[in-house]
This record gives sequence, C-alpha cells and structure tokens, in this order.
Amino acid sequence: MEDGTWKAFLKSPPVDGKANEELIRLLSKSFGCPKSMIKISKGATSSYKQILIED
Repeated sequence: MEDGTWKAFLKSPPVDGKANEELIRLLSKSFGCPKSMIKISKGATSSYKQILIED
C-alpha cells in the first residue's frame, strides 16, 4: 500500500505460531533475505504486526 503497509493472506492457522512462521517465510522469500533477519517486533499475537528486517 502507499503508506508502506503490506497485506498478507496466509493459509496457516494462528495456532502455535504457525501463521507467524508462514509470514516470516513469505517475507524472507519476497525480500530475498534469511529468515533469521526477520523479527516480529510488535503484534506477535495480533492480526496486525510490525516487522523488523535487520541489516
């Protein structure tokens, strides 16, 4: 979106962190960086999240 917000549609259920893992895999593939560089900085248990991609 214009404000930098991304909207992701995930198949995994939000149980036991499965959806968060899928989101990190998706972002890793989209940005071409290792999964270890991607952190959920806010909203780990919410549908709205803030993501940090480290250098």
